[in-house]
Amino acid sequence: MKIPALCPLDGRYSGRLGALSSVMSEAAFTASRVRVECMWLEILSDLKLPKFKPLTVKERQLLAEVCLLSERDLEILRALEFDGFQNIPATKHDVKAVEYFLRLKLGKTSLQDRLGWLHFALTSEDVNSASYAVLLSDGVEKALLPALIRLQKELAKLARKEAGSVLLARTHGQPAVPTTFGKEIRVFEYRLARQLDALKKRTVSFKFGGAVGNFNAHLAAFPGGHWQRTVKQMAARLNRGRKIKLVLSPVTTQVDNRDSYAELFDNLRRIDVILLDFCRDMWQYISAGLVRQKTAPGEVGSSTMPQKVNPIDFENAEGNLQLADALFELFSRKLPVSRLQRDLSDSTVLRNMAVAFGYALVAYQSVLKGLTKISFDRTAAREEVNAHPEVLAEAVQTVLRAAGYSRAYEQMRDFTRGREITPSLWKEFIAGLPVDEATRTKLRALTPEQYKGLARELAEGKYD
Repeated sequence: MKIPALCPLDGRYSGRLGALSSVMSEAAFTASRVRVECMWLEILSDLKLPKFKPLTVKERQLLAEVCLLSERDLEILRALEFDGFQNIPATKHDVKAVEYFLRLKLGKTSLQDRLGWLHFALTSEDVNSASYAVLLSDGVEKALLPALIRLQKELAKLARKEAGSVLLARTHGQPAVPTTFGKEIRVFEYRLARQLDALKKRTVSFKFGGAVGNFNAHLAAFPGGHWQRTVKQMAARLNRGRKIKLVLSPVTTQVDNRDSYAELFDNLRRIDVILLDFCRDMWQYISAGLVRQKTAPGEVGSSTMPQKVNPIDFENAEGNLQLADALFELFSRKLPVSRLQRDLSDSTVLRNMAVAFGYALVAYQSVLKGLTKISFDRTAAREEVNAHPEVLAEAVQTVLRAAGYSRAYEQMRDFTRGREITPSLWKEFIAGLPVDEATRTKLRALTPEQYKGLARELAEGKYD
């Protein structure tokens, strides 16, 4: 019987996680720990240590094959940790279970005489730290970044398409001055691009220095070993083909400092805040009838009101962004902190990092879906702008100031504030101004629809 989904990521959203499921799942974490243990065994072999017969090419291939865990392998690993397996009592320890699993898998091979070198001089946190760093790097590079890059491109495309489409800007919710829809979309694209540039340069740290980070056991066994240089090989090997790089922390306690985790989570949180801001603006534009949504045959917007076409994609994204950010914020506060050299309160928190990534990815996909279903109503937007001639008050008072009119702002304030301004009233006001004819001609030429400044150029990305 299939266990009922407790979390939406395992239920209704499970089909939307794509690569994330394969790179940040519990199975992926377990496989990463197996690879780290095997990689360390290879590095030890390269050191030509006494009593360690170097690995052959065939044996290295055998280790690579062992790292390709099957469903049965995962069942055995779980049994070793929780239930016991083949006369091996339950370890109640996930990393020790990995070590015993490798002993079982390699016990009948040519490597049986070197099983004692498995997990040599390591603490479980070394293995976990390297494995979590791999998961975070893969989660960003293979799941979140592709979705975010697509999103940025769609925003840039929309900004260019609507570069000249006039829109009444609102500040404090009130009519302000005209802008264009494309320029307002470009604002979000620019903000997102800036954070993506930072995200692409992120590194994830890990530690590999033994029980409290001092290489105590390493030096006890081999006092003359260059262990700091040796463990750097872990980072070099783990980074092969990787864009989001892993960096070895040179000085740590038993756990990694995880400041790089906080930097990564804060970067993602800033991205999510930008997208949350975008979703709320889109919701407002849809509510105002300025952005229209495409309908799909048979799709239902309300169980009782057939006419409704709800902005569900942007609403879904908003909720999932908030869920992701609540966790990212917790991770940033929690994970860099450890009592003295180690406490275990971080363990269960670390296991939920993939959950935050999952909610973030679902949100990004919802925003993308929402963008494919919308169109900007240029006619409605133009009508709204032209219905508010008072938005030219800024232009008029500025032109009057430039012409030497001393109380331009005050006169415009008294004329426009708290009253409805009609086009005829506006013309009458300009006709009565004590200005020269050149200035009056300039004022008469002003129209709300054309008062857009550099909005088109900005929407087209011409701001460098």
